[in-house]
Amino acid sequence: MSQARSIQTSRQTKKSPELGSKTSVPVTSVHKVEADGVRVFYRAAGDTNSPVVLLLHGFPASSFMFRELIPRLANDYRVIAPDLPGFGFTEVPEERQYIYSFDRLAATLNAFTDALKIRRFALYVFDYGAPTGFRLALAHPDRVTAIVTQNGNAYEEGLADAWAPIRKYWAEPTPENREVLRTNILTVEGTRWQYTHGVSDPETIPPESYMLDAALLERPGNKDIQLDLFRDYASNVKLYPAFHDYFRKVKPPLLAIWGRNDPFFLPAGAEAFRRDIPDAQVEFLDTGHFALETHVVEIAATMRKFLEANGVSQ
Repeated sequence: MSQARSIQTSRQTKKSPELGSKTSVPVTSVHKVEADGVRVFYRAAGDTNSPVVLLLHGFPASSFMFRELIPRLANDYRVIAPDLPGFGFTEVPEERQYIYSFDRLAATLNAFTDALKIRRFALYVFDYGAPTGFRLALAHPDRVTAIVTQNGNAYEEGLADAWAPIRKYWAEPTPENREVLRTNILTVEGTRWQYTHGVSDPETIPPESYMLDAALLERPGNKDIQLDLFRDYASNVKLYPAFHDYFRKVKPPLLAIWGRNDPFFLPAGAEAFRRDIPDAQVEFLDTGHFALETHVVEIAATMRKFLEANGVSQ
């Protein structure tokens, strides 16, 4: 039987026109639940009877990246944001002998939704959250009410030149190529660059965002976990045709809202969703990869309109 432990975080009661149909700022709480032999950490807010929005983070982040988005949705939705294994505060026991692959991340996420008895949900996917969430949609197309993809790619034309050293590692998984990724990407400077590249004023990015990610990367063994996932990202590209087939057959309501200056995922990747879902809504923001750091108000407002227009509301 799954057991959840919760810790309530700060309560606020400010009035805000950005926060939906009610006026108080919802409480966000943090929890852990056993799923797939993993203690999954997650943040949650909103009425348990409201429609669920499941927020899936990417590399090298965690559910912390959604700290400003959650209260902007939670007056009208049950918002749930887990930390994937290898990220944030999710704990994977050593005896679990966990294999860090995107198939396994998706299996853990599936067990997580089962543990919380979540049967229907809208997906918000970003970066690694996209291939993880799309696998979940492939397995359970009837559960996904809508998809919001914020720089969450599913098309070859969306992969920018910044993937070149990782692509080389896919083709030649040598210790030398692995070490290039370790020393050039898995650093404080590399993490900060992901947050600030393409942002008009990098000084607006709060340092606690990328410094938390950098600190968690430094945990013993974590960089090797990330390098394993870099290598396995090739499996996502191989699955792109299956994702496209799902999009064409099911045609889930889809919003692609994209930081157009992302060095990893190009605007062409956002536009490509219309090839398989002609009614997909595509919008661009003048920012980089971590668009929530600069445009959370715009993203939340667009999400609300999109979800309501597609019947994902109370």
